[in-house]
Amino acid sequence: MNIKSYLVELIGTFFLVVTVCVAAVFGSAGPMAPVAIGLILGLMIYGGGHISGGHFNPAVTLGVCLRGKCDFKDLPFYWLGQGVGAVLAVFAAWVLVPAGKVEMAKLDGQMLPVLLAEFLFTFALVWTVLNTATAKATAGNSFYGLAIGGIVLVGAFTVGSISLGVFNPAVAIGLAVIGKLPLAMLVAYIATQLVAGVVAAIAFKLLAGKQD
Repeated sequence: MNIKSYLVELIGTFFLVVTVCVAAVFGSAGPMAPVAIGLILGLMIYGGGHISGGHFNPAVTLGVCLRGKCDFKDLPFYWLGQGVGAVLAVFAAWVLVPAGKVEMAKLDGQMLPVLLAEFLFTFALVWTVLNTATAKATAGNSFYGLAIGGIVLVGAFTVGSISLGVFNPAVAIGLAVIGKLPLAMLVAYIATQLVAGVVAAIAFKLLAGKQD
């Protein structure tokens, strides 16, 4: 067990989700919320990537395990750290903005576009992680945190109005706990994001596996 890695995952996920909650859900950053979210993810990856890999996302952890760069025995502990970090972030957000108001997202009747948006950009996120942070061809690069945070930034601006721009089961849990994401949609979000992580890992192995 690598307890340091699990704690780093908790910390990184905490700051990602607290930023989502305060900047986007409570609206402190207004229309610039995607910028804050993309930046905090990239910065947390730079801060903790050398210890845990800087996943901060269960779908990324699953993809990295399937790619062979993370042991499956660590998977449940990574997921636990990420989930705990997400829940703690919600409580911190409530303390930071005690009068913050949350309006439940109205996603009824939009299942196909919502889940397609989540699948596409979760795939793009995991695909980018695998190709910038785990590939031999890009080993030692200094742009992986910016690239990964940039995918979340672009995804949030592109489909945030459709699916909330979640792309992360831990963030989905945080949004459900804070009251933004309907609980009835939570399982569908998480399943879609995890499937996207699996498909991204398969695509990576098919297209880049022989080189790496």
